[in-house]
Amino acid sequence: MSVNKVILLGHVGGDPEMRYPDKDHPVAYLSLATNETRGSSRVETTEWHSLVFGGQNALFVERYVRKGTLLYVEGYLRTREYEDRMKIIRRKTEIIVERLEIVGRK
Repeated sequence: MSVNKVILLGHVGGDPEMRYPDKDHPVAYLSLATNETRGSSRVETTEWHSLVFGGQNALFVERYVRKGTLLYVEGYLRTREYEDRMKIIRRKTEIIVERLEIVGRK
């Protein structure tokens, strides 16, 4: 048995970037920041996550989500490889979002 499940609550780092790989299939990309405080010194660290939304979720994100929005998401991890302009193979881990809720705005 295996599980690939991600649940995040954080603030959106910028406005969504929209792409249309197929005419009827929109895809939205966002970055999401989560903060964590650890230790007795109360040091806060920020982790940035790359989110991918497809279909109706992408259209919802395009219309309602902006930088600073507090967003709850559920999805799964996917790592992909691509070749950059310099012909270097890069790897990127993304969260494919299946469910989202706007929790608040700045």
